[in-house]
Amino acid sequence: MTTAARRLSDFLGTWSLDRQIVQSVGQTARFIGQASWTPQGDGALYSETGQLTLTGQPPMQAERRYRWGADLSVWFEDGRFFHQVPPQGGQTGHWCDPDQYEVAYGFDDWPRFRVTWQVRGPRKDYTMTSLYSPLSQATR
Repeated sequence: MTTAARRLSDFLGTWSLDRQIVQSVGQTARFIGQASWTPQGDGALYSETGQLTLTGQPPMQAERRYRWGADLSVWFEDGRFFHQVPPQGGQTGHWCDPDQYEVAYGFDDWPRFRVTWQVRGPRKDYTMTSLYSPLSQATR
């Protein structure tokens, strides 16, 4: 079975976001919140807000923003290119000297989807898995 190619319009709206972060040394963290893709120019602004809980510490508010292009390119807030989302899901990566970021997008259970990052290098060594489920959609 082939997964349908995703377009930017498929992501527009608000999603629940449940993220697990597991360090190679066994420490864990969890982020629970919402993510939204809001149309902006010919692309969209991605923003996530929620509560991050690190093992043994009180929860804290956390947020992050990226810019998505119509071609599913992802850019940091400061305008640097981050990576390209494979429209049918699959793997891609990003080198952030001195660490390598490998990501797999899983769209097999659309409209729910999974994004798994493997980050390895001298500064970072963790796996981060994010599960997205639609709360509302601007268009489908």
